[in-house]
Amino acid sequence: MGTEDNTFPQGAEEPHRRHHAVEAPDPQPFLKSLQYSVKETLFPDDPFRQFKNQTTSRQVVLGLKYFLPILEWAPLYNFKLFKSDLIAGITIASLAIPQGISYAKLANLPPILGLYSSFVPPLVFAVLGSSKDLAVGTVAVGSLLTGAMLSKEVDAEKDPKLYLHLAFTATFFAGVLEASLGIFRLGFIVDFLSHATIVGFMGGAATVVSLQQLKGIFGLKHFTEATDVISVMRSVFSQTHQWRWESGVLGCCFLFFLLSTRYFSTKKPKFFWVAAMAPLTSVILGSLLVYFTHAERHGVQVIGDLKKGLNPLSVSDLVFTSPYMSTALKTGLITGIITLAEGIAVGRSFAMFKNYNIDGNKEMIAFGMMNIVGSFTSCYLTTGPFSRSAVNFNAGCKTAVSNIVMAIAVMFTLLFHTPFFHYTPLVVLSSIIMVAMLGLIDYQAAIHLWKVDKFDFFVCMSAYFGVVFGSVEIGLVVAVVISIARLLLFVSRPRTAVKGNIPNTMIYRNTDQYPYSRIVPGLLILEIDAPIYFANAGYLRERITRWVDEEEDRIKASGGNSLQYVILDMSAVGNIDTSGISMMEEIKKIMDRRELKLVLANPKGEVVKKLTRSKFIGENLGKEWMFLTVGEAVEACSFMLHTSKTEPASKEEPWNNV
Repeated sequence: MGTEDNTFPQGAEEPHRRHHAVEAPDPQPFLKSLQYSVKETLFPDDPFRQFKNQTTSRQVVLGLKYFLPILEWAPLYNFKLFKSDLIAGITIASLAIPQGISYAKLANLPPILGLYSSFVPPLVFAVLGSSKDLAVGTVAVGSLLTGAMLSKEVDAEKDPKLYLHLAFTATFFAGVLEASLGIFRLGFIVDFLSHATIVGFMGGAATVVSLQQLKGIFGLKHFTEATDVISVMRSVFSQTHQWRWESGVLGCCFLFFLLSTRYFSTKKPKFFWVAAMAPLTSVILGSLLVYFTHAERHGVQVIGDLKKGLNPLSVSDLVFTSPYMSTALKTGLITGIITLAEGIAVGRSFAMFKNYNIDGNKEMIAFGMMNIVGSFTSCYLTTGPFSRSAVNFNAGCKTAVSNIVMAIAVMFTLLFHTPFFHYTPLVVLSSIIMVAMLGLIDYQAAIHLWKVDKFDFFVCMSAYFGVVFGSVEIGLVVAVVISIARLLLFVSRPRTAVKGNIPNTMIYRNTDQYPYSRIVPGLLILEIDAPIYFANAGYLRERITRWVDEEEDRIKASGGNSLQYVILDMSAVGNIDTSGISMMEEIKKIMDRRELKLVLANPKGEVVKKLTRSKFIGENLGKEWMFLTVGEAVEACSFMLHTSKTEPASKEEPWNNV
């Protein structure tokens, strides 16, 4: 702790001046307090501010612009912006087409659905989304989750029609969840997926997805439905006699090509388009190679026929009957939360680079509506994937028109070019997925977590190993449970510390953080760093008592002045409930039994209001034992110690503080 000082804190003023009063806030009607609480909880950004003092017609226009962001930037759109968006849109289309086909296979869905999902949802997002850089499409993790969860109930090969309908239904429920969170402004629920959780979960999912692609690399026809690494590796190495060397060689060649272009673009950022075009180039080269060599006759599996034409309607295909509705609902809720968290995080990241803000609730509504509309038009789960958005950003996109350009390019592919994908080898799709997954294994972020916060690193690794050795659901549940447990630990075990005086100042700080701070003789100053609730009231009672015990033991050992006052610094206590008030009453009784005086410093308005209503201040503590600052409390207590007083001066004397 610090060393004792038998004089007033250095720099303290003479104790003849009047101290500032601790005021309780004016009482507010219950409905007004409730309105304020709801506003701060659901509308922290005050979206209604722009409607104040506006005419009715202007309010209608502002309302339309709020719900349809395209109306805000479309009138200012020009040809210069279009040129940038055109280049970006064509670039991301070259990535979206092969990725869409690949990720659909990952979800055990027909490859054509990957193209459908890159056509309708981007158009919806361009109208409703507020992000300029997000490129919409299917994602590997969402596809993996969809395939893993639906496959537990329905076999995609034995009953492909039912499996397909459940995928549409899960997408619908995901959209309803996302839109509801945005409409009711409950996006803070997504915040329970901490950064550490997402890093670990994404890394684990990327590892599992990469290993599953060994099926395509080695040309295996039968493979495990499990996602854990042990089952996957057992499935791979138990079928060594069925490995196709032709497929393996082709896969290794395309892996080398894709990794090389990725490395080149990383080292030469100006040539970002090289890595962006590499997947489509691989598809074209692979298709030509199979076509001219007839490799499909020698064990190289190909996509086969893709249906020509635009998205067929699928409203009537949604399944709302038992026993499968619960499966679709569970899948939709989990995949919706995961992809929503990813999309919001990606959108905010790129918005930060360009110094503009996105409205998280608008984005949630946009994601929700594009998935709802997508489920009606033969699409499955979509969001804003990082890889595609990064390409869009680097390509120089200016607005969401780049998504429209991409959708038009996909539309032409659906109308005229699907026969060209007949000879596309599955091994190329596996290679594309494996390389894309490498970008999701963010080992640098894990190292950063280790350096900054070991517990966050533990959460990250729990999510990672839960996914890799268990399943995607287990990894997610483990990580969320640990994150919530940590949150509860913060609430139930708040930090408390002894404060001392910084020499030559009236400043009081934690003696552990500032070892040169000095303990004021006869006083114990304790800071409480959290609101006092039922969850931590018992702990705080025991911890404060132990601080007093330790201080008295220290004084006995050093032969210093006996302890007379215990000052609680309430600066960080923003609120208190009835359990907390009961704890304060118990602390007061404990101090009285020990012949110590309890003093409160800088209690917040809400705390003062509740302590006053409970009569703790009036009947137990006394108004004269509350001070506006720690410095004033120390000054008053030190004055009484040096003048042998046991109580502050009466209301008529200058010591009055209320």
